[in-house]
Amino acid sequence: MQNSSESNLTDAVIETFAKTENARLQEIMTALVKHLHAFVREVNLTQDEWFAGIQFLTATGKMCDERRQEFILLSDTLGVSTLKDLINNRKPEGLTEWNILGPFYRAGAPEMALGENIAQNETGEPLLVSGRVLAPNGSPIANALLDVWQSDAEGFYDLQKMDASHMDLRGRFHTNENGEYFFRTIKPSYYPIPDDGPVGKMLRAAGRHPYRPAHIHFQISADGYKALTTELYLNGDPYIDSDAVFGVRSSLVIDLEKRDGVLHAHYDFVMEPVSLEKRENVGAE
Repeated sequence: MQNSSESNLTDAVIETFAKTENARLQEIMTALVKHLHAFVREVNLTQDEWFAGIQFLTATGKMCDERRQEFILLSDTLGVSTLKDLINNRKPEGLTEWNILGPFYRAGAPEMALGENIAQNETGEPLLVSGRVLAPNGSPIANALLDVWQSDAEGFYDLQKMDASHMDLRGRFHTNENGEYFFRTIKPSYYPIPDDGPVGKMLRAAGRHPYRPAHIHFQISADGYKALTTELYLNGDPYIDSDAVFGVRSSLVIDLEKRDGVLHAHYDFVMEPVSLEKRENVGAE
């Protein structure tokens, strides 16, 4: 169009998406233009500020490779990743909340018997984690699969170490007939997200720290139930109230109790059943 102005430019840009065949793409792009233009107006964005933003996004892209995704890190630190998870994993009250997958998940963790130690090659304060996997009515879920991973006592995952091909602090466990799980490990540590790139510069400019509180990751699956990805956070951690990626939920914070010189932590997971209608549809395919 000719004669663009502050009053008509937004509508003109939106109109260019009117013939988009994919309705969802049209919806997203229309909303993006509306909010992006509103942001520029709200802050009265200057030429220098606009270019600084372009440079920041360019630098973010240059930090992305097969081992690191700086754009996901940016999404995490702006709360977008967590908001997306909250919206896409709304659950009825009483069910275990979904939480961040994180960048350090690895498929193929070793199958272990209940009670085995996932910290076979690590030193640290011994920790016994136990609990149950339950249906909403409190009945146990037998043979549920728990895929577990965590950092070491210094805050490093195996993927961050020199020999990244070696797996440690990972394991896959199945609940017994009573829905119980238990395994040994070491107490994980809080750790900083990667802060040597543009996201780290942003955090420092904002006076923010890069730390995540200590936590243990879980992916849980069982026949007839929706798969669950979540984290358990250790109460008393110095960053429990200021997680750099906004992942902490009070329902996922676990207390540690020392018994006979060993730390113990207990948590019961409550799974969401797959709806009967959905199960019937799957069976009909």
